[in-house]
Amino acid sequence: MNNDNIISTDNLILDKDIPCVMDNKQVIENEDIDYMYLALKEAEKAYKKGEVPIGAIIVKDDKVIAKAYNLRQTTKNAVAHAEVLAIKKACKKLKTWHLVGCTLYVTLEPCPMCSGAIINSRIDRVVFGAFDNKAGCCGTLYNLPLDARFNHRPRQVVGGVLDKECGQMLTQFFKSIRNKK
Repeated sequence: MNNDNIISTDNLILDKDIPCVMDNKQVIENEDIDYMYLALKEAEKAYKKGEVPIGAIIVKDDKVIAKAYNLRQTTKNAVAHAEVLAIKKACKKLKTWHLVGCTLYVTLEPCPMCSGAIINSRIDRVVFGAFDNKAGCCGTLYNLPLDARFNHRPRQVVGGVLDKECGQMLTQFFKSIRNKK
């Protein structure tokens, strides 16, 4: 590891040459907004099923290869997060667990488990909508995907794409849950 490119902050070691949500090098590409709207459509499906409305899509070569939304309540499965389900579908579609060249779009900042799945699947780029102050591990609480101690990392993590739209859906969902009580 070339130590000239490494910075350390509060027990987190980041490669300073990899753009992330915590710096000014983050780049929102033109198609990011369009793809995030598709992830929001997946989140709407979760909402209608009474699931926490988080949606994810995976894109490779400008084609959507996987779509998913949270199914934890429906499946009674703690790991049925939108990101994990989308990664599983993308691996099946590509017939490999190496998702090199893929971008994950997700409406909420990935949690520690999903961040680990992102690292292990070799996804190149992560784009998320709303920041998660309670469990976000792509820049808010931690930045696991860009921690230089891992041997594989996304080349970029971008947060806040359609953050208002993504956040509003989550807020509306939890407000409706509280109103039912």
